[in-house]
Amino acid sequence: MFRKMLHANDGSEPAFQALAMALALARQNQSELHMVSVEEISYMPEFIEEIRQETGTAARKFHGVFRRARAMAEESDVRLHTHVLAGHPVRDIVELAAKLDVDLLVIGATGHSALYGRMVGSRADRIVQLAQCPVLVVK
Repeated sequence: MFRKMLHANDGSEPAFQALAMALALARQNQSELHMVSVEEISYMPEFIEEIRQETGTAARKFHGVFRRARAMAEESDVRLHTHVLAGHPVRDIVELAAKLDVDLLVIGATGHSALYGRMVGSRADRIVQLAQCPVLVVK
């Protein structure tokens, strides 16, 4: 049913719970599974050098996340393709899902405070609204 899936992982425990679900679905459907982590850059950086620095640190920051994810994938006998981006998480996750032409986007239901969620909405909510493919939000 799902030939290609994308999982977004920020390194949180809810994200790894979502990865476990994505791995189970990928194994069951013999799907191609991609995982993306996005290092958030400042909305209005003062200098282009800030963007270069943040892009360079993104790969280092998520090294442990990818190591853990690869171990989980190996245990599940699923091949995992990884992507590291520096930018704006919601926009970049949605754009990568479209670029890869995935059939399913799997994300964790991480959240800010209840007050923030009521006032602004969560990233998961925004991804669900903007993605062009089905989104599975794992609690």
